[in-house]
Amino acid sequence: MNKYLIVGLGNIGTEYVNTRHNVGFLIAEKLGEELGGTFKSANFGQLCETSYKGRKTFILKPDTYMNLSGNAVKFWVNKENIKPENILILCDDLSLPFGTIRIKPKGSNAGHNGLKSIENLLQTQQYPRLRFGIGGEFSKGQQVDYVLGEWSEEEKKSLSERINLSSEAVRSFIFSGIGNTMNEFNGK
Repeated sequence: MNKYLIVGLGNIGTEYVNTRHNVGFLIAEKLGEELGGTFKSANFGQLCETSYKGRKTFILKPDTYMNLSGNAVKFWVNKENIKPENILILCDDLSLPFGTIRIKPKGSNAGHNGLKSIENLLQTQQYPRLRFGIGGEFSKGQQVDYVLGEWSEEEKKSLSERINLSSEAVRSFIFSGIGNTMNEFNGK
């Protein structure tokens, strides 16, 4: 049976719950809800074990903080023997306009600490990722405050719809593969 590991990146702790950097957690939670699963405490985070159209699916929210996300990914990839092409990392992206989705089969970490950690521990850039645009509306030197800041009132108005679309894209990835998913969802 094909197994999939969907990893929503974020930081644990109540102070981070509504921050832009935690959008990966939001997408993972929505996906778990839609697949009828429940997150439970597990090694390196909260894990929702479920299936989608006959495909065993593990949804993970690492509890390692962003810059150590690779520890959680490596553990679950090895434990469940998941192929790199069946991993999907959900993360924020400063270079994309708010709510824009970009799915890629591989690529650089683009300075994202979570992706950097995953790349270092898996020893490859060859794993799929879904980047969720958070925009780059900050002054020079304010990047950390921006990504760790809460959503603006304007962003909150359409955030739920964008999270739903992202979850739909993840389901497409699991069932239809990355090529079809990229064609259907990139740039939306």
